[in-house]
Amino acid sequence: MRLLFFLFLFNYNLLSQDLYFPDNKWKEVTPVSQGLDNKKIENAIAFALNNENSVNRDLRISIIESFGREPNYEIKGPTKKRGAPNGLIIKNGFIIGKWGDTERVDMTFSVTKSYLSTVAAIAFDRGMIGLDHKLKNYIWDGKFDDPHNSSITWHHLLNQSSQWSGNLFGTYDWADRPPNDLTLEEIKKQKLLPPGKAYKYNDVRVNLLSYSLLNVFREPLPKILKKNVMDNIGASSTWRWYGYDQSMLIMDGVKVQSVSGGGHFGGGLFINSKDHARFGLLFLRDGMWKDKRLISNKWIELMTEPSENNEAYGYMWWLNKGYRKWEGLAENIFYGAGFGGNYVVVVPDHQLVIVARWIDSSKIGDLVKRVVDAHK
Repeated sequence: MRLLFFLFLFNYNLLSQDLYFPDNKWKEVTPVSQGLDNKKIENAIAFALNNENSVNRDLRISIIESFGREPNYEIKGPTKKRGAPNGLIIKNGFIIGKWGDTERVDMTFSVTKSYLSTVAAIAFDRGMIGLDHKLKNYIWDGKFDDPHNSSITWHHLLNQSSQWSGNLFGTYDWADRPPNDLTLEEIKKQKLLPPGKAYKYNDVRVNLLSYSLLNVFREPLPKILKKNVMDNIGASSTWRWYGYDQSMLIMDGVKVQSVSGGGHFGGGLFINSKDHARFGLLFLRDGMWKDKRLISNKWIELMTEPSENNEAYGYMWWLNKGYRKWEGLAENIFYGAGFGGNYVVVVPDHQLVIVARWIDSSKIGDLVKRVVDAHK
């Protein structure tokens, strides 16, 4: 068995010598040099530029327009006016296409969740958490004490099936994306299923995952991400990860902010497209960067496994399956997706990473198909 493991490492090291990873300067090559049609890639880029998302460029306005109907809604974290559409197409590690200002830092909304999942990966790989472990054994401040919440595991939080009930940083779980046809009292009285029995996309519960990981690491999550991932992949120094004024905590005598898993209430990750592309490339390369493993392949298998209650969702990455399937494209595609048309798409079969910012969300599948179909 040890011999087989050694041979695997030896073969990977030989292979990794042939794989291109960008340094400070990212090599740009023609599509045809990587086996794609130049004109078709030009057309794909034009398609992305011609299908800008309709959200207001003043994102504070667009956030309120989208979520302002929620009970007692308020913007709690920072926001930023967005830029024009931009993006990159990465093939075999090389830039073969780009558009717009790919170094502009913008909000990325729920793509942040895929970065939060990566922080969970670090905890998992270090043996700090077990996916079937109950949160009540990690968090002692009452958030997981009642009979309903006490059975919630890390697995439940990661695939958004926790059904957690409570208030975090001034917002109740039931206030996030409630049904339009219910009164406030009816919203409050909605029956919750046992943890693990239903999928519900809910940013309060995602923020609870972030809060819980903060309690495990006992240092800021942006610092954990920077040291273990972003610095290793050569990301810029321009990205930021924010929480809320209400999410400042005193931990071990030090003031620390619990960051948010998106921009629903403001905050979340602010980042440029080139850094997104490096992040996507890390996962395309199965958690390896050059000769260094940053994320275990075991984690990547787990995070891309369809959830019990939603086959299109893994551990805070979307999967090309079920109701989210892009027709004509492989089911092993996975991607981070955020409000306003923010995407980091990983296409393993073609060694592609596609980053698109501010694209019409109904057109992202078409963009990916155009790039895939450009292969000769």
